[in-house]
Amino acid sequence: MADRRVWFRWNSRNSYSIAALLPLIEAELTREPKSGIMLYSFATPQAKEIYQEVAATEADAVFIAGGPHPSAVPEEVLEHFDFVVIGEGEETLPELVDAIAEGRDPGNVRGIAFKTAGRMRYTGRRPDVDLDLYPAFERPILAPVEISRGCPWDCTYCQTPRLFGCRMRHRSIAAITKYARMHKDIRFTSPNSLAYGSDGRRLRLEKVEALLKALVQLKRPIYFGTFPSEVRPDFISHEALELITTHCANKTISLGGQSGSESVLQAVRRGHGVEEIERACELTLQHGLVPQVDLIFGLPMESEDDQLKTVNLARWIVGKGGKVRAHRFTPLPGTPLAGTKPPLLAPEVEAQLGRLALQEKLKGTWSACSWSARDKTA
Repeated sequence: MADRRVWFRWNSRNSYSIAALLPLIEAELTREPKSGIMLYSFATPQAKEIYQEVAATEADAVFIAGGPHPSAVPEEVLEHFDFVVIGEGEETLPELVDAIAEGRDPGNVRGIAFKTAGRMRYTGRRPDVDLDLYPAFERPILAPVEISRGCPWDCTYCQTPRLFGCRMRHRSIAAITKYARMHKDIRFTSPNSLAYGSDGRRLRLEKVEALLKALVQLKRPIYFGTFPSEVRPDFISHEALELITTHCANKTISLGGQSGSESVLQAVRRGHGVEEIERACELTLQHGLVPQVDLIFGLPMESEDDQLKTVNLARWIVGKGGKVRAHRFTPLPGTPLAGTKPPLLAPEVEAQLGRLALQEKLKGTWSACSWSARDKTA
């Protein structure tokens, strides 16, 4: 390979990954393949488009893939790419890039997959990274500050514990403050914002309070427990909401509800029931905040009755003054529900969701038709 320049394939959907990895590698951004070492990070919805791009290019490049989709199905991705970084990239990717550029054996790099003699070779999982050892981002690319990584809850539709592990890890307050200072308003990413400082199963509100009190000193608006993060409903309490309303600027709380059916919540191993969702909404409203609840439609174990229960929960939420974001279930590779097929929604469910959307009380995509239409315009 004559040209050893390193390129990140940039698009708006992988900006958070690039923000975290670009400070670790001498690389440039590009919107098309270039000769050299080409780095891609992508999720399942982008996979087909990216495969077509790589197949069509004439660039003389070594192609490296990472992110949720490549980590879950490396054998598939290696039909199109030379190497796959599996899991976290902070340590693996710089080591792999250096090995390729210097002509060393990439097989000595842990955490990657590649083909040799026509068969996939995986070099083994690395230990979880210490988030404080690596930047959340560096200028000019800014991103919400990642305060936590990993998740102990084993929701069957979710890639997070498969990609980052079941042990929850946290950036220190000092590190978070360092990166928050670069923002005019401060936002975060976390599987569960209110789990900051904890094992992810039990609240440690003294840790959350210490973080928020430190951030207040920066004299910038703080948005905690809002998109692109969320909060588990079973972590909502009067004390938690008092911390948020005292120290933060957000008017909403993003809650991961997922279903209005007790049997579905149990089947997906969500770890809470409908009662916790309703209680979280009521507490949030009592504290003057609007609950924005994510609900998934089309989970493979749903019956029509389960779907109607989720619609009824959506109606209850908006009737109380909350809002709903509807999502159509996508079977993600590497999860227990990979390979399953979302059922069609019952006509009455479609009709009720459509009415809520027309009333501007519900947003999102929930049916096969609306999902397909969105993909064509993405």
